[in-house]
Amino acid sequence: MSRPADLILTALAPAIWGSTYFVTTEFLPQGFPITLSVLRALPAGLLLLLLVRQLPPRAWLGRVLLLGAFNFAIFWVLLFISAYRLPGGVAATLGATQPLIVLLLARLALGSQIRPLSVLAALAGLGGVALLVLGPNAALDPLGVAAGLGGAVSMAAGTVFSRKWQPPVPPLTFTAWQLTAGGLLLVPVALIAEPMMPMPDARALGGLLYLGLIGAALTYLLWFRGIARIEPAAIAMLGMMSPVTAVLLGWLALGQDLSGLQMIGVGAVLGSVWLGQRAARPATASRRAPA
Repeated sequence: MSRPADLILTALAPAIWGSTYFVTTEFLPQGFPITLSVLRALPAGLLLLLLVRQLPPRAWLGRVLLLGAFNFAIFWVLLFISAYRLPGGVAATLGATQPLIVLLLARLALGSQIRPLSVLAALAGLGGVALLVLGPNAALDPLGVAAGLGGAVSMAAGTVFSRKWQPPVPPLTFTAWQLTAGGLLLVPVALIAEPMMPMPDARALGGLLYLGLIGAALTYLLWFRGIARIEPAAIAMLGMMSPVTAVLLGWLALGQDLSGLQMIGVGAVLGSVWLGQRAARPATASRRAPA
């Protein structure tokens, strides 16, 4: 498949993740974020395991657990802590530091070059997200800030090491392993940190089915497939599509206002995503030339 097609398919994942806030607030019971994360990851992972009928070999168990922690367990827990302790705009802006962290981790773990254009794209995307979601009443809570930055580091590590550790299995199998591992790691956290969630009604079940089948199984299949094919610096920039979708969905579905600054932010984010892919092209060409 061509690179543009790979980019479009991979960008669908964070674009769909941007609908998570809408579905969670409009369809699901409030106050059970970790339990809902378990119900999002674990059933989807087990369903995919039933389809692929292949467990990770013993030599891969440690790596799969670590990736499940980076991409799901640690990331989601820190994400919810930052969301509870910070205004949503501050939390989203801290999350937008992920491409810069990916550049550094990819240099350390993969030996990738840090290209000035990639740094410029990441900074432009960070500025665009800030314009998109950062309000005038933003407050900084130290624990919330630490959780927001920690979540960005966790997701960045998951992106880089998912690229570094590629098992000889299809992306569907790799996705099943990681979703199941992440869900299992979240179970004890949910049991300790949260009360028992009431039985969901039909509306909540529909939201859970969407988050599990579309927001987890499908999107992470596309994401991990993209990680195997696209440079970490380029794929990290695609994550900027998530806040854009969230803001546009709030405008379209919830009637939220969209200011001129936010429109500029949308343009800046989309421009940074395009610039990030341009920055990755020379690396792709030079790596493929010897073959």
